[in-house]
Amino acid sequence: MLINEKTWEYIRQHADDDVRKLALQGVKDTAVDLQMALQQIAGRQTARRKLPSWAEVDDIVYPPHLNMEQCSSEQTARYKASLISNATPHSQGENPSPKGEGNDAFVDLTGGFGVDFYWMSQGFKQRIYIEQNEQLCAISSNNFEVLGHDCSVCCCDTATYLTTMPHASLVFLDPARRNEHGGRTYGIEDCSPNVLELLPLLMKKADRILLKLSPMLDWRKAVEDIQKPTTNSQHLMARVSEVHIVSVDNECKELLLLLTHQPKETLRVVCVNNDEMTEFALPSSARSGDVFRSERTALPHGADDAFATSFLYEPNASIMKAGCFDDIESRFHVRQVSVNSHLFLSSDEIDNFPGRKFQISAISSMNKLELRSALKEIERANIAVRNFPMSVDQLRKKLKLKDGGDVYIFATTMTDGAHRLFICRKIG
Repeated sequence: MLINEKTWEYIRQHADDDVRKLALQGVKDTAVDLQMALQQIAGRQTARRKLPSWAEVDDIVYPPHLNMEQCSSEQTARYKASLISNATPHSQGENPSPKGEGNDAFVDLTGGFGVDFYWMSQGFKQRIYIEQNEQLCAISSNNFEVLGHDCSVCCCDTATYLTTMPHASLVFLDPARRNEHGGRTYGIEDCSPNVLELLPLLMKKADRILLKLSPMLDWRKAVEDIQKPTTNSQHLMARVSEVHIVSVDNECKELLLLLTHQPKETLRVVCVNNDEMTEFALPSSARSGDVFRSERTALPHGADDAFATSFLYEPNASIMKAGCFDDIESRFHVRQVSVNSHLFLSSDEIDNFPGRKFQISAISSMNKLELRSALKEIERANIAVRNFPMSVDQLRKKLKLKDGGDVYIFATTMTDGAHRLFICRKIG
């Protein structure tokens, strides 16, 4: 038993209380494990926003704070489950490796708190959870039993297990992005385990691999690193067939790469923000130095261009990360303010644009008279700077505006170097 009954009683009694105050108050009953109780109360409170389905189950046990912060949200875990649920090798028109024929096994080699594993493994006959941390293994094993999730749990090292792992139809890895000193790491080779070192063996053992990486990574560089030729035979090379950039509430959360054995002419790039989903098909030969934007359509600084005076669009965080700006231009019939601004303009309102939409009320240079006219009767505004020589705080001080309100000001630099302020109101 991970938690005794007295401790459970204390947890239920104080489920909504402030953990810091409870820690200061202490507890008289020595049968209550106060440290564990506080961990559970804090975990449950976090789960209400991050894992709502689990938060409704009384007997779920939660790990320490750091593990709760690092684990996937229910929303992103469900997304990963959806992208693999109907994507077996056969349904994608691919041929699984011979060892995988008839095998329907999902293996999570970096199980952690088990959130991703629980949702992603739902559709598989065999579900195998691997985690080297004994505490996390014990907690996850308890939770899978509470949730009625039939699976195998193994407390062992990823690399060690991989050497004897039976063939799997899908393997998932979410390598730890912290070093032994607790500092953050971002490069694939700096994470634990080092997926680049394990790739040759992974490709022998699995039909497909889903890799979760830091959203800070340049996804093109990650694809390039994974697809570098090795001394192994060509058919064992990893091929990245899909890239998924996942944002929640316009904050980039995850970078997912789906690896297969079969080369493809195009790379599927999927940008997700909550319920918004935008797909791009890019050349599979694209390298990290390639920039997916179009200079030919950038606007000159003539802000009174009829094409440019009505609506301004800001792509969501996933599209900003993807950098597929020329595709955005052609697909939605918008034009960039300039190639480094990542702001788009149109004379028409576009309902399905994947990002925020604004109606432009004025466009001003930094000339004092123009500013005075454009900002007349405006006392506060939300300010953003894009490719602009001043910070938000510096510009706010210069404009003498308070923060907030329903006015949005985007400060940017036009193609010819002229500085402009787009004064807008948000739509929707």
